[in-house]
Amino acid sequence: MSIFVDENTKVIYQGLTGSTGRYYGNLNKAYGTQVVAGTHPKKAGTDVDGVPIFASVREAAEATGATATCIFIPAPGVQAAVLEAAEAGMELVVCITEGVPAHDEAYFFNKLKAEYPGTRLLGPNCPGLISPGKANIGITAGHIAKPGGPVGIVSRSGTLTYQALYELQQKDIGVTTCVGIGGDPVPGTSFIDCLEAFEADPDTKAVMMIGEIGGSAEEEAAEYIKNHMTKPVSSYVAGVTAPPGKKMGHAGAIVSGGQGTAQAKMDALKDAGVQVGLNPTEAGELMADIVAGL
Repeated sequence: MSIFVDENTKVIYQGLTGSTGRYYGNLNKAYGTQVVAGTHPKKAGTDVDGVPIFASVREAAEATGATATCIFIPAPGVQAAVLEAAEAGMELVVCITEGVPAHDEAYFFNKLKAEYPGTRLLGPNCPGLISPGKANIGITAGHIAKPGGPVGIVSRSGTLTYQALYELQQKDIGVTTCVGIGGDPVPGTSFIDCLEAFEADPDTKAVMMIGEIGGSAEEEAAEYIKNHMTKPVSSYVAGVTAPPGKKMGHAGAIVSGGQGTAQAKMDALKDAGVQVGLNPTEAGELMADIVAGL
């Protein structure tokens, strides 16, 4: 099995008519993802390389039976795009766009939570997710992901999402689903959301979790692992040498007031029984040992 998406997931691309949306939409379609529609209010009735364009997400969903969307809309339009998808009943909204104002993120995060609990938001500013051999929604390179399980991956860092997949592929270890949750201050899906889903997935036997400095998401995940996870976890936390108070990469990766340091996160994870590597390769080696013992 996999979490959140599989070979039956039908996806609408909001932004398919743009150059970036078209590029990745075609890549995802070539991978095998069911890319069934795009949206643009002024281009309804046209198509992008055979994929029909509709005026709205609701019209696209009614015509195709899609339950997921992928957003490649420029940052100023993301709030409206997310809410349009939720109002159309989408079960999953994957927002790739970076640079979305934190105020907008907080607004649509809370609105979805209060009014559209059936809609899961992934991102913004994330690479998306891939269930290898089944579906790839977003910008992850499909060829670095080995299908078949037994490992689930969740990562805050986009680049390290790819690195985790590559490390396991080099060790001939398959993945059920790899989820890049993004590192913005208000992510739609958290570590805990993914850990809970992996815990419930019978085909996921172990989890690799990639964190980074800033915020308290890793410490919260460690508490969840300690109290609720029965499956083994390996981890890597990026940013050991990051100077306090300096923004590193994006708004979510800020250490301040002694909080959010890599060491504090590593200590919390170790206390929860997680095997913590000092670099991505070591985290992959720890996972290989875990898989060998399953």
